Amino acid sequence: MSIPAAYFDGKTSRRHQVVLTVEGNVASISGGASRHCLLAQLRVSEASQHGMRLVTFPDGAYLEIQDRQGFARMLAATGHADSLVSRLQQSWRATLLAALAMAAIIALLWRFALPLAADLAAVMLPSTVERSLGEATLQALDARLFDASRLKSEQQQRITTRFGTLAGSTADTPRFELLFRKSRIGPNALALPAGRIVLTDELVALLADDEEALMAVLAHELGHVHHRHLVRRLVHGAAVGAAGMALFGDASGLVATLPTLMLDLHYSRDAEREADLYAANLLRRSGLSAQSLAAALERLSNEKQDGPTYLSTHPAMAERIARLRKLR
Repeated sequence: MSIPAAYFDGKTSRRHQVVLTVEGNVASISGGASRHCLLAQLRVSEASQHGMRLVTFPDGAYLEIQDRQGFARMLAATGHADSLVSRLQQSWRATLLAALAMAAIIALLWRFALPLAADLAAVMLPSTVERSLGEATLQALDARLFDASRLKSEQQQRITTRFGTLAGSTADTPRFELLFRKSRIGPNALALPAGRIVLTDELVALLADDEEALMAVLAHELGHVHHRHLVRRLVHGAAVGAAGMALFGDASGLVATLPTLMLDLHYSRDAEREADLYAANLLRRSGLSAQSLAAALERLSNEKQDGPTYLSTHPAMAERIARLRKLR
């Protein structure tokens, strides 16, 4: 059986038009060049839909064969069979199923394995690193968003003492430090790495007539400290960003950035729900009601409107309030 082919000796770019013939277990070329070789010593390239097949000799010389059907018949006559992977590559159904399976595996790793790995890394983070993160974060906030508190020292001390009593009602309360600041972003409270909780004068003023609601907000922030949410989120974001860069190759592109951002926002919303539940449990153990936190959220919701939930770091206020209202 013979078919036409182009022969290249692997040393020059010169093309030799030849005829490939197979007899027994020996392949021979004749015409522009002549040589013989055992079939077992030849390497045949994988089949593709439109590309030429290549037959490579042990010394690097090779044949280009455009007659794919004729070459397929020649291979079949010699008993040669393409590998399973090569055959699957020729099937669009197999290729589609493989792509879907790969997408599902990546999605599962992205959704579950990466957050778990990030949480483990956060647990192993040395306390000195967490303190440095907390200090750097507070310095940045003081430089851009905060001023010194205008609250009287007696009022600060009273709030600190009452919250200390509330937080001390459980044995597993994390170490924390309550700080007061005047804010340029309105009523707020936030937990920083290493146990610092910042309470703004504006939030104290907003909840001046309902100190239990103020305690509930601080209990929520203590929940972030207890679960180390900010550190976990930082590690989580770094891990997801690194994975995105490894997967997409360019971390600056929208395709790489958008999944990372959406996953980070989802993670943040879960952290808020977890802190709400922590606060509700702490309040109950202290003889207070979880409804105090719901009341505080209602007051805060009057100060600003929710954006689209999927683009927010927090769940919708209405969802959080309804969830807390169901707790007893």
